[in-house]
Amino acid sequence: MQLTLDRAEQFARMPLAYLRQEYPNHIMHVLNGPEDVLSPRAMHPVFYGCYDWHSAVHGFWLLLRCVQRYPQLPPRSDIEAIFDEHFTPELMERETDYFRVGGRASFERPYGFGWILALDQELAQSTLPRAAAWRAAMQPLTLEIRRRLLDYLSKLSYPIRVGTHYNTAFALALSLDQARHIKDGELEQVILASAQRYYGKDTDYPAHYEPGGDEYISGALTEALLMSKVLPAQEFATWFDRYLPRVSEVEQIMQPAHVSDPTDPKIAHLDGLNLSRAWCMKNVLRHLPAHHAARSAIEASIQRHIAASIDQVVGSHYSGGHWLASFAMLALED
Repeated sequence: MQLTLDRAEQFARMPLAYLRQEYPNHIMHVLNGPEDVLSPRAMHPVFYGCYDWHSAVHGFWLLLRCVQRYPQLPPRSDIEAIFDEHFTPELMERETDYFRVGGRASFERPYGFGWILALDQELAQSTLPRAAAWRAAMQPLTLEIRRRLLDYLSKLSYPIRVGTHYNTAFALALSLDQARHIKDGELEQVILASAQRYYGKDTDYPAHYEPGGDEYISGALTEALLMSKVLPAQEFATWFDRYLPRVSEVEQIMQPAHVSDPTDPKIAHLDGLNLSRAWCMKNVLRHLPAHHAARSAIEASIQRHIAASIDQVVGSHYSGGHWLASFAMLALED
């Protein structure tokens, strides 16, 4: 199954609607006093839609990604309009101000950090005429997130391996791509050193315990994704065989997760898990030798995972619809 123009248009039309939808909204918000009782849009004048902050961030990322792959995308003018509306210096400064209030050091850490940097990368490589202006408007927020990520990694003694927002490897994989694209050598080196410190000596990962009931990423495969970006190909293959030996025999990884209720906000995460697993496995395969024993099993597993959840993306209940298209984009891209 591949990405097509029609499918990209279907994906793009979802955040085009949801990025302006303020409610329902899942708020992660520290109240320092009664003055902090605010609406989502008052707190986040840019990223107030799509049910939660990080989903709004990667909703904008998805729009750029779709139009970059297909410049003829029918809603291109609508995409440019929503960026013009939201990515202004004034609104971005107010968005950044939220992070400057005491008690919010852990807000969206690290998942939202990774997606902000991924969005910055997408803006940097976009061919849309006003992308440079949108990126410049977002720079105060981007730099604030970069600073917070460096500070976080300086004191994070142990990686977080869960299959939800707090996973360390997922955020580092997105952030490493951005650092390399914009040639941020300091951030790149910190991420490389951190990844080696957290994961370089891992062996025999207990992948048979996956998935958890509300996970949308695989702790096992997301770590492998990151290390495929960190290590040279030959070193990665050696590391991978120590880390996930006999991976093709681990049914809990090779078979898609069952989604019993796609309208439940947490159970719907499992559709994202299937799609993000496919994305991770595609990237891992690129760094394994052609003769690797698990290659054919991984290739077949990719197709099973995509087939299990791709039809749940477009037209899905809002519990999945506000975010699943971004993960579908990752899964379908070559």
